[in-house]
Amino acid sequence: MKLKIALFGITKEIVGKPELELDAPAEQSVAELIEQLRAKYPALNELTSFAVAVNSDYADDDYQLHERDEIALIPPVSGG
Repeated sequence: MKLKIALFGITKEIVGKPELELDAPAEQSVAELIEQLRAKYPALNELTSFAVAVNSDYADDDYQLHERDEIALIPPVSGG
C-alpha cells in the first residue's frame, strides 16, 4: 500500500519536503512506520521523540495503518 505522510517542523526539514509517499506492507503498524522512516532518514534518530497522528488523532504504536489514512508526523514542541 502507498502511504502519504504530512511532515511538519523539523521532520519536514530532515526529509526535505512537506509531504512524503512511502510503499508499505498492508496494515503496517505505526511502530513499523516509525522504524521504516528512521531507517530511511537516519537524522530522525536525533529527535528525542515525535508523534504520529492518523486521521487527526494521535495514534498508538500498534495502530494498523490503511492506505487512505491521513498520516502526519508531529515533531517535539518546545517553548513557553
